[in-house]
Amino acid sequence: MAAPTGWDGWLAERAAAREDAGLTRRLHPRAPDDPVTDLAGNDYLGLGRHPAVRRAAADAALTWGAGAGASRLVTGTLALHEELERELADWLGQPAALACSTGYHANLAVVTALADRDTHVISDAHVHASLIDAVRLSRAHLTVVPHNDVDAVRTALAGSTRRTLVLTESIYSVLGDRAPLADLADVCHAHGAWLLVDEAHAVGVHGAGLVHGLGLAGRPDVVVTATLSKSLGSQGGAVLGPAALVEHLVNTARPFIFDTGLNPAAAAAALAAARIARADPALAATVHARVDGLAELLGVAPPAGAVLSVPMPSPRAAVAAQAELLAEGVRVGCFRPPSVPDGISRLRVTASAGVAEEEWQRATKALDAVVLELGR
Repeated sequence: MAAPTGWDGWLAERAAAREDAGLTRRLHPRAPDDPVTDLAGNDYLGLGRHPAVRRAAADAALTWGAGAGASRLVTGTLALHEELERELADWLGQPAALACSTGYHANLAVVTALADRDTHVISDAHVHASLIDAVRLSRAHLTVVPHNDVDAVRTALAGSTRRTLVLTESIYSVLGDRAPLADLADVCHAHGAWLLVDEAHAVGVHGAGLVHGLGLAGRPDVVVTATLSKSLGSQGGAVLGPAALVEHLVNTARPFIFDTGLNPAAAAAALAAARIARADPALAATVHARVDGLAELLGVAPPAGAVLSVPMPSPRAAVAAQAELLAEGVRVGCFRPPSVPDGISRLRVTASAGVAEEEWQRATKALDAVVLELGR
């Protein structure tokens, strides 16, 4: 029997395997005056650098200090948090909201507070990693159904004898497609299940989100999670739904109870951004026009959200294309295994309303040339 290699050897083996497969990821710090056109980030509406949003963040830091100071149940709940929660709930048409320090924590909090060993969770195969991790932590009985397959959800619900929670996203970040929310909500209602919808990629890009747009907001069996770090350009997350649900989370959700409250600058920035997004639908219209035009240029299907996924023949081709675009002054992201549910590597291109029109035109020309060279 071979002797154990120890931790150092194990880490070296894993690093070599990643490098050999072309799956090594590295951090790339950027400066505040970075001249590269950013089509990789999540600031869909360009509000992260909006003067009013930045001013709100700065004023909040000066007023409240750098942090919330404690967990929300100690002294870390600020009047600012309450104002943010009230306005988010009003905008999204929900009875109540609870702000968390990240969107990841929002998903962890709601799933682990609602699900346990006596719960059946039915999850779409493409849900975000935060929902996958949340189910694992909850230790609930799990059924993973094929992507956007309502019949599979119906079959799983028909065979369930436990309290059941169905997990979906309204818009999926990798393929950019939307979930059949109305059908899912009807199926869940018929079987007494709750539907949890992650609206991270829909809120802002689709106004108050697809749940609201479909008339599902405020239903007692539909729960929404959202992030403050995409269309709102800040940081944090929120759970929205019945007041009884929020009260339950405050008392039982460990990712909320044992976490320091959302910092004041982020809360104030998100609040200011939400007000702008709500008042100015032209921002979302710009995003849709840009992503649809780019999809047509590159010959791929237009997404429902702001992120366009461009299939590449291999992880190495995706990385090479990303590097070539960066050399041209354009930053795009990469989706590579294991981050992609179907195993296909893709360029991830964000159609942000915050990029100047001249920059956008230059970037799309560069994208067209590089994809033509490396993506076929």
